[in-house]
Amino acid sequence: MKKIILLLAFVIVGFCLQAQKEKIELKLTLRDGNVISGTSSSITSVSLNTDFGKLEIPIKNVSALDFGITPDNSNKEKIINLIKQMADPTVEKRQAAYDELVKMSINTIPVISNYIYGEVYQQSEYTDYTPEAALSEMKNTYGVDETYTDKDIVSINYEYTIGGIFSIKTISLKTEYGDLSIPKEKIKKVEISCYDETNGDKTFKLMASKNISSNTDGGWLNTGIKVKTGQKININASGEIILASLSGNKYNPDGSATSSSSSEYGTTTSSTYPTYGNVVYKIGDTGEVIKAGSKYNGMAKDSGTLFLSIYETVYNSTNSGSYSVKLSLK
Repeated sequence: MKKIILLLAFVIVGFCLQAQKEKIELKLTLRDGNVISGTSSSITSVSLNTDFGKLEIPIKNVSALDFGITPDNSNKEKIINLIKQMADPTVEKRQAAYDELVKMSINTIPVISNYIYGEVYQQSEYTDYTPEAALSEMKNTYGVDETYTDKDIVSINYEYTIGGIFSIKTISLKTEYGDLSIPKEKIKKVEISCYDETNGDKTFKLMASKNISSNTDGGWLNTGIKVKTGQKININASGEIILASLSGNKYNPDGSATSSSSSEYGTTTSSTYPTYGNVVYKIGDTGEVIKAGSKYNGMAKDSGTLFLSIYETVYNSTNSGSYSVKLSLK
């Protein structure tokens, strides 16, 4: 019930935010391993058809989309007949069925898998053209690994996940190389960053369960903001996190810590080197990690995209809490 109420609140907030001009940064991981980044002005919400009804989730609250493979049930009977034909004594018929099956869409994969690993299926005595080999070939063709699911999954603020079927058919993306339109079946995952462009200040949310500097899978939040050498950077951060990786201690953006049983923060270090729990930033993927803390005014030492994170040398997904980080350039 609590999660349902929260989702309804997200929908209401989404309507209130429509008047704002929001910039959506997308990072697409394709099934062939390629990664494409860009912006989108057309996505305002994510439509998800679930077993309990349809949800409209404001894009501002969406942190990631994982694309499953929806079974092609409209062709289920045809697919099963082709599988059965691979048990025919005539080699030509077995080959014809195999060749037709491997040319079908990616959505054929879960139908084949569900059938041949079900109770009804009986493996053929022939080993030249088999449904198992067809399934393996199709997975290689479409870049599908063994961890795939037949449900799409939306992640909300890195804290909640909901499964269903996305209404999205394609994603339109503006990149530095031009406009691209990428069909759903080619996409494995989309990571989303959203901020308001109506003023110079841009606010980001760093989640302790995700945005940790040692997390190699999206630990650094891409702000999408380009800076130049010598440009002034202003950062103001607030909030509180609990790092399970550090005995469940509490931290604020300056890195002050206290044990989970205490209500007082410890002493803040004056060192310019990042300490655990600090808000940190870097310029470019391989840039120097710089301590920002709760209040930072400095100059960019390099040119490139600015990334934000929470400093910690060990990543634990059960960390909790978040920082709100306001960023402005001059």
